[in-house]
Amino acid sequence: MRVAVLCSGGGTNLQALIDAAADGRLQHAQLALVGADRDCFALERAERAGICAVRVATSDLARVLEEAVIDVVVLAGYLAIVPAEVTSAYAGRMINIHPSLLPAYGGPGMYGLRVHEAVLAAGEEVTGATVHLVTDEVDGGPILCQAEVKVEPGDTPQSLQARVMEQAEWRLLPAALAELTQKLEGAGR
Repeated sequence: MRVAVLCSGGGTNLQALIDAAADGRLQHAQLALVGADRDCFALERAERAGICAVRVATSDLARVLEEAVIDVVVLAGYLAIVPAEVTSAYAGRMINIHPSLLPAYGGPGMYGLRVHEAVLAAGEEVTGATVHLVTDEVDGGPILCQAEVKVEPGDTPQSLQARVMEQAEWRLLPAALAELTQKLEGAGR
């Protein structure tokens, strides 16, 4: 299945997918396109891995995905709101990784360090990451999987972010993509 990964930043979750593809964990997924809504290091990561990389305006997203014959879309640190025409076209075939245990600390404006700042401000003892299907409701789609990460005394938003990525995001996202593409391929999608 041809997969597009949409990013807005450094592309560490993209790198986790590239690594998973390289070591055979994404047997039913071909990383065919990386799209970004701004200039970012994720595009360079994609080019280094031999994946088509494009900067694309959100308004052109549907056309670009269609032209690339994309089967599945992964939001991996993509900060733009995906247009409804795209979420409906890829219903059940678009996933997002979010740096909290949804539904907590999700929704509009909750991304990146903001999530970890909120977790620490609330005095949470556990946080984590969630992979969910994307719908028109920001961070509101059905949850596919979650992983917990302990909040440590003295954590900063940056240290917590790093641990959530390492212990949860970089493991969950490749596993969720592998499972989804296997399921879709088995269903003849």
